Amino acid sequence: MAAKYDLTPRVAPQLDRHLVFPLLEFLQDSKLYPDEDILKAKIELLNHTNMVDYAMDIHKSLYHTDDVPQEMMERRVEVVARLKALEEAAAPLITFLQNSSAVQELRADKQHNLQLLQERYQIGPDQIEALYQYAKFQFECGNYSGAADYLYQYRALCSNSDRSVSALWGKLAAEILMQNWDIALEELNRLKEIIDSKSFSTPLNQVQNRIWLMHWSLFIFFNHDNGRTQIIDLFNQDKYLNAIQTSAPHLLRYLATAFIVNKRRGPQFKDFIKIIQQEQYSCKDPITEFLACIYVNYDFDGAQQKMKECEEVILNDPFLGKSVGEGNFSSVPLRDEFLENARLFISETYCRIHQRIDMGVLAEKLNLNLEEAERWIVNLIRTSKLDAKIDTEAGTIIMEPSQPNVYEQLIDHSKALSGRTYKLVSQLLEHAQTQAAR
Repeated sequence: MAAKYDLTPRVAPQLDRHLVFPLLEFLQDSKLYPDEDILKAKIELLNHTNMVDYAMDIHKSLYHTDDVPQEMMERRVEVVARLKALEEAAAPLITFLQNSSAVQELRADKQHNLQLLQERYQIGPDQIEALYQYAKFQFECGNYSGAADYLYQYRALCSNSDRSVSALWGKLAAEILMQNWDIALEELNRLKEIIDSKSFSTPLNQVQNRIWLMHWSLFIFFNHDNGRTQIIDLFNQDKYLNAIQTSAPHLLRYLATAFIVNKRRGPQFKDFIKIIQQEQYSCKDPITEFLACIYVNYDFDGAQQKMKECEEVILNDPFLGKSVGEGNFSSVPLRDEFLENARLFISETYCRIHQRIDMGVLAEKLNLNLEEAERWIVNLIRTSKLDAKIDTEAGTIIMEPSQPNVYEQLIDHSKALSGRTYKLVSQLLEHAQTQAAR
């Protein structure tokens, strides 16, 4: 079942190939697929990079030999020669950048910097372009630290906006691969600002860039301390949510997970449940189906069954599960927190739609024994807005009837009206632009 819900085949095409390696490492450790299949996938990826030594090591492991094909040896010679040539071409600019006193002469004005480099150090556009190519080659060789440094310096000098954005994507990938989550988050936000403000050739190109950004962001949001809140803030924005629904519905798994483990819930969650309701027949994922069971279908037995599937999905998802082994991505351990909050979702909703609840029935639905269920519900009443009391002798929970406040409902609906109107107008305009582009 776990392999059935593995999203790697859907996620991988939206990632830089280097970002796929951590996913394959996780899948190899989790034994979700035969080891031979993972090793073959790694070699296929490596054939499109300059990480020849790594490819040789994988080849030896896969075929249980110390020998490697002649083409790999020849490829290694080519890579070393090309690296040396690029290093020589970029050497004048690299030497300048390593001179701290010389670098201090640079200003925020790029035109001033280009003129300074040309007149005083005989460094022109060719050397700046060589720095980009050298940084890109370093990245393809797996030297992510060097690539990140050179790409940062290149962007400070580059006057080509498209090439500057390309360098920013490269730096973001490098920071993710080095697990520098704070810096990676800063680069992610810079890219988002560019994507949202840049004029693309077609609206579809802009949507594709948003899809790439959301896929890359998964590494950051499920490792950064504040990531579970920030993924909601990003994915739940109208333009990004529209992109998910039209082109990447599998990302709903990660947004649903963030909502479940996040303590902060409000109007955003109610709107998301509407999305779940719309997509429940087209998007089959245990985590989104779990929410549909509770908030759409009120199927609590189904929700309990989905909890078991969710647990397995989380453990075998490269972004949500726990990595094993040195050097792998170590995702935030979500399993226990997810199950705890999932029980909370079930109990809160079940209690709200019943007036008198048998403690034994609730214990069964929460997959707890009677004593654990009683402690659970006591804590729930104490910490939530549920107005209820426990009849210990009868073994029941009695919900106190609460009359809806008409004035509060009117205010809530009025607040939501302008937001829904803005969303509808935005969708119509975006649809019109897409049709015009076609």
